[in-house]
Amino acid sequence: MSEPDACRADVWLWRARFFKTRSLAARFIDEGRVRLGRAGQAEHRLDKPARPVKVGDQLVFALGGRLVAVRVESMGDRRGPAAEARTLYSPLEQG
Repeated sequence: MSEPDACRADVWLWRARFFKTRSLAARFIDEGRVRLGRAGQAEHRLDKPARPVKVGDQLVFALGGRLVAVRVESMGDRRGPAAEARTLYSPLEQG
C-alpha cells in the first residue's frame, strides 16, 4: 500500500506526537497557532484542522514554551511509538 501524498494537519500533528489527542491538535490549529510554509508560497496560519499538509511543508508553532519548526518528511499511517513518529519530520534550523 502506498503512502498518501497529503494528510489533515491535525492528524499529522497527532501522529508526529506533538499532541496527545487529535482534538488538542485541532483546537491548537483553530486558535491560529500553527504556521504553514510551502515551497513557492508565503508562510501563513493554518485556519482549519482539515487543511492538508504535504511532504516538504514546513510547520512552525510554539509548544511548551519553545518554538518548534519542522519539515514534513512523511505522512505516516498511524500514531506509532516515539521513534516512529520522529521519522515523520526533521527539525529546521532557527535563525
